[in-house]
Amino acid sequence: MTEQQANSTDSRKPGHYATENSSTHKSRWWIWLIFAVILVVVVVWWMRRGASPEAKTAGDPASRPVLVSTASAHQGDIGIYLNALGTVIPVYTVTVTSRVQGEITQVYYHEGQMVEKGDPLIEIDPRPYQASLTQVEGQLAHDTAVLNEAKIDLERYQQAFTRNAIAKQQLDDQQQVVLQDEGTVKNDEGQLANAKVNLVYTHITAPIAGRVGLRLVDPGNIVQANSSTALVVITQLQPITVIFSIAEDHLSQIQQQLRKGKKLSVDAFDRAGSTKLSSGTLLTLDNVIDTTTGTLKLKAIFDNKDDALFANQFVNIKLLVDTQRNMTLIPSPAIQRSAQGAFVYVIKSDQTASMRNITPGTTDGSVTAVDGLEPQEVVAVNGFDKLQDGAKVTIRKPTSGGGGGGASAQQPQSGQDTQAGPPATHQGGASGGKKGGSSQ
Repeated sequence: MTEQQANSTDSRKPGHYATENSSTHKSRWWIWLIFAVILVVVVVWWMRRGASPEAKTAGDPASRPVLVSTASAHQGDIGIYLNALGTVIPVYTVTVTSRVQGEITQVYYHEGQMVEKGDPLIEIDPRPYQASLTQVEGQLAHDTAVLNEAKIDLERYQQAFTRNAIAKQQLDDQQQVVLQDEGTVKNDEGQLANAKVNLVYTHITAPIAGRVGLRLVDPGNIVQANSSTALVVITQLQPITVIFSIAEDHLSQIQQQLRKGKKLSVDAFDRAGSTKLSSGTLLTLDNVIDTTTGTLKLKAIFDNKDDALFANQFVNIKLLVDTQRNMTLIPSPAIQRSAQGAFVYVIKSDQTASMRNITPGTTDGSVTAVDGLEPQEVVAVNGFDKLQDGAKVTIRKPTSGGGGGGASAQQPQSGQDTQAGPPATHQGGASGGKKGGSSQ
């Protein structure tokens, strides 16, 4: 090697070493990056592998337990009711008018007052009728004296006739005079009685016990005899009746119970059908069916001791025609429907829901009689939007009442309506459901 070649070779070495160092540095950087990625993958895999099944379940919304309220089926009696819209009608409604003419001097009643029979209501000026009564009494006294005088003369004529002192005609004439005077006295007695009655009519009293309406007249008003203008209206509230109509199809069912001598119970609810107002009994049936509507009118009577029923009030009527004994009862909201029929979700001891086909029967308010369940079986009454056959459930604790797996069918859970109004139907009153299936 020459010196020039050696110098040339030595001059290339520094650049060559720099290139080799740069390539080595880049190679190591990729190695560290790959190592970091592998480390992250291992850590993630380990975390997922070590996660608990409970955490996995909690992370999966579909596998979470469904929160539901429950009720226990129980054995009991349920009534078969007929529903109708009725009108409250007082037993008696009296429109009081005046039978004499005169000026009103006193009004004794207050608006809305409860009055008893014979209580004073209105006073009409009695002075003209008192004066008329005095005149009739005077006329009667005069005519009575004339009659007594005629009787004395008749007695004298009879004695004279026995002695042949007078003619027979004179005796007969005197007998007729006595009869005439007796007629006059009787007429005076009738006028006296009429004057007394008119005087009594000036004191208007309550003909029945009941509630007085609004005041229609004031002192100083002049009333006419036998006028149609009402002075006061009284309605009897205790007892009170309700008239309602039912379809003629139910007539035989009612008559069958009446022939057995049963008194059918009738319950009156408010217009909304949510509050029970009073309980009574069926009083009678009308004698004809309305051919235009195919309905029959019935009348029920209520004691109405608390004045819950008011005249001309509209009420919902529930007529109890029969009672089914020892039926399996569940809350009506627990019943769901599908194309395959009615079903419920039975809550098993392992806290899972099992779909069960049932046959609904009579419905009374919020309770329904069913076939296909045994007493004490627990059913879900809500949460049906998420509930499925075989799903895990968590039972919501009742806000009040005893513990256990569920509440009685007569004790709806929280969120359920506890007031039973008149049912829309008596055969399988159930709400609609989304899912159906065969019995598990």
